[in-house]
Amino acid sequence: MKLNEAVVALSALAQESRLAVFRLLVKAGDEGYAAGEIAQKLGIPSATLSFHLKELAHAGLVNSRKDGRFIIYSMNSQGINCLMGFLIEDCCEGRPELCITAKCCDKPQKGKQPPKSTKARRKKIE
Repeated sequence: MKLNEAVVALSALAQESRLAVFRLLVKAGDEGYAAGEIAQKLGIPSATLSFHLKELAHAGLVNSRKDGRFIIYSMNSQGINCLMGFLIEDCCEGRPELCITAKCCDKPQKGKQPPKSTKARRKKIE
């Protein structure tokens, strides 16, 4: 993945509704959802959803396919894998396995280090 492609993909995800759509489609896997189902599940008006789906498709993060009279949207696993690979390519001094973790972490505090005082450590132990 090239830098400009990564910027397009990250820009597409840097919006609350699009990120919610993306996460829903990732959970749905290859089966995906019809646009109407996505709109209903997330409470997004159809016209607005169409715009968001177009942005995600342009970024290479979602696919669409026709199924009868419906358009089904699903995650584009290749696009997602390329973006993730780009993000961790140079991670951790050439050791990207250090960047990947299965467990979620708490929301990181911006620019703050955890306290190192004895009192803080005692509270953590208790």
